[in-house]
Amino acid sequence: MVFAAVITIALYVVAELGAKNKIPPHLGPILAVVLGIALLGHVANRWLVPNANAVVLPLATLLNGLGYVVIVRWTPPAAKAQATWAVLGMLLYVVALLVVQHTRDLDRYRYLLLLGAGLLLVSPLLPGIGVSSALTLGGRLFVHLGPIQFQPVEIAKIMLCVFFASYFAEKKELLSIPTARVGNRLVLDPRPLIPILVAWGLAMLVIGLENDIGFAMLIFAMFIGLLWITTGRWSYLLFGVLLFAGGAAAAARVFPQVHERVSIWLDPWAQASGSGFQLIQGYYAMAHGGVGGAGLGLDAFASDIPFHTSDMIFSVIADEMGFVGAAAVVIAFVLLVGAGLRIAQTARSDFSKLVATGLTMLVGFQAFFIMAGVLRILPFTGITLPFVAYGGSSLVANYALIALLMRISEEGTSTTAELAMGVSHPGENRFVAAN
Repeated sequence: MVFAAVITIALYVVAELGAKNKIPPHLGPILAVVLGIALLGHVANRWLVPNANAVVLPLATLLNGLGYVVIVRWTPPAAKAQATWAVLGMLLYVVALLVVQHTRDLDRYRYLLLLGAGLLLVSPLLPGIGVSSALTLGGRLFVHLGPIQFQPVEIAKIMLCVFFASYFAEKKELLSIPTARVGNRLVLDPRPLIPILVAWGLAMLVIGLENDIGFAMLIFAMFIGLLWITTGRWSYLLFGVLLFAGGAAAAARVFPQVHERVSIWLDPWAQASGSGFQLIQGYYAMAHGGVGGAGLGLDAFASDIPFHTSDMIFSVIADEMGFVGAAAVVIAFVLLVGAGLRIAQTARSDFSKLVATGLTMLVGFQAFFIMAGVLRILPFTGITLPFVAYGGSSLVANYALIALLMRISEEGTSTTAELAMGVSHPGENRFVAAN
């Protein structure tokens, strides 16, 4: 945590020196906030999850700090809000660790979590509170409650992950072992899959109506990934790929936003004066950064990129910090995903293992989708880069996500003596994909 805080403060000072050729006048408050967040997180870990994975939170705070440096460099008013959300995110991290003492308790409330996720997903469509945003090309993704505006899907994705994990853990054998007879052959019984497909389909429908294509891809990837990991059957993975291909082709015809995104992906220069301008400027910025970058605070090229501290923050990092800075961000996410999968391996129950895997996939796929969109590997989705991009909903929700991972990690490593003696809590068993 100290290492992450020192890097953040050093980058902040370098950026201010490059831009204004002087030590930042507000270094004291920034120092207090960054070190305060690090200290709060460290104390919470030592108190509540002392034996959990030690690299998850430092990686998250490092990414958070790196994003904050870019935001304060280009949009200082937004940086104040981002700092506030970072503090709130860390407070929610502590609260989540206090509230969720045992992950198996979440399993008892899976249908309440599904209901809550459904209400959150539908809320942007409700008149009076749902609002559209130019940032999302007219998509209704935000809810406005008094002075607070947030994106409900960021919270709903975690609830859906817990619900999917709970359902798959309970129905693992039925989903993976052939029990239905067709003639002289045993085949998989499709009936256990129907309720979960209905829940997933309704979530996809609502997200589609809101024109939130990025999160539709994210929830789909998590759903198919958990189904495949639960059963170990490649047929489900192939089914998911075919379903995605058909859904993508249909969405490109039905939803104008999807068609526009695909068209820009295929040829952004054909729309250089319109929606393609954002990506083209990002390409030029990344090329301008080269290997070592133009230098923090020394370049004004990134200012021409629309939404440069939200959608396109990865291209800004590649411009000012070069390939080295962009690679550092990618490696940090790779390490974060690796730590999450390691936590899943050591989890003490099927449910905990699937929750850890699903949460890790949420972070990993979300980071991959937005970075791949900026690099033109995939169509640009416009979802936020976790912990890095400007946005309070994403930042606060992802700190809660990290808290659940840490709780699962603590449960998997804190009772070694019990495991050696064969003692286990109710519902705990080693996870083995059924054959």
